[in-house]
Amino acid sequence: MNKLSVYQRTKVISALVEGNSIRSTCRMTGVAKGTVLKLLGDIGLACFKYQDKHLVNLTSKRIECDEIWSFCHAKEQTLTTEDKGKYGYGDVWTFVALDADTKLVVSWWAGKREPEDAYEFLRDVKRRLTNRVQLTTDGHHIYYYAVDGAFGDDIDYGMLVKFYKSSPYVPAGRYSPGSVRKVEVKRIIGNPDRDKISTSYVERQNLTMRMNMRRFTRLTNGFSKKIENLIFAVALHYMCYNFVRIHKTLGCTPAMAAGVADHVWSLEEIIGLLDSN
Repeated sequence: MNKLSVYQRTKVISALVEGNSIRSTCRMTGVAKGTVLKLLGDIGLACFKYQDKHLVNLTSKRIECDEIWSFCHAKEQTLTTEDKGKYGYGDVWTFVALDADTKLVVSWWAGKREPEDAYEFLRDVKRRLTNRVQLTTDGHHIYYYAVDGAFGDDIDYGMLVKFYKSSPYVPAGRYSPGSVRKVEVKRIIGNPDRDKISTSYVERQNLTMRMNMRRFTRLTNGFSKKIENLIFAVALHYMCYNFVRIHKTLGCTPAMAAGVADHVWSLEEIIGLLDSN
């Protein structure tokens, strides 16, 4: 990887963050697969460390949380007996916390859809904030105790629970829910503003993830073979999302809107993080 010029590194990173698979990135750039994977690992780790250090002391007012499904190595139902239960094998859920006002992705966590993972995720969200916020999640039961464990009473927490229509014409194995039949808004902790209990922005962020990371595409054959590569890809994706891409509604990057950055980053600046590490 050290033989790659900044220009070559930029081409590789640009291809990856635009949703290309590892193999298609190799074909487009002429860089070997092993070199692309090593660059992804190195730059992903650098992005993770940078955001972990700088996404702190945030003054967010509204946080929306959601989780998005993917898988590593193989889907859960096709794992062999010896692989079941192994870390990084089967279903992986990436939890995401989004600032509804600045659109900054405050924190993320890749793991199982279990209370323990939800708690660790929300505890990380908590440590990045300086003030009491309003938090919204969907109606999944894992959040009840996770939010209470991470925040205690220092939160205004509401749930948005959606009920979906069932249809006899939809195959049982479908991977997307039916149309929404009813929505219930619940106040769980504190006194959240009922009109601002929403998960719309973070659910739209899920689409951005699926479009910009080949590993998250539905019915993909570009899935992660190792969970470390998935984590590195997510870290790189959110570095670009938070610091590089100008949000259409904001007219600046989410990091600038949140006061974390004072300019629009370039991909070359992200690559410069390798030297600082």
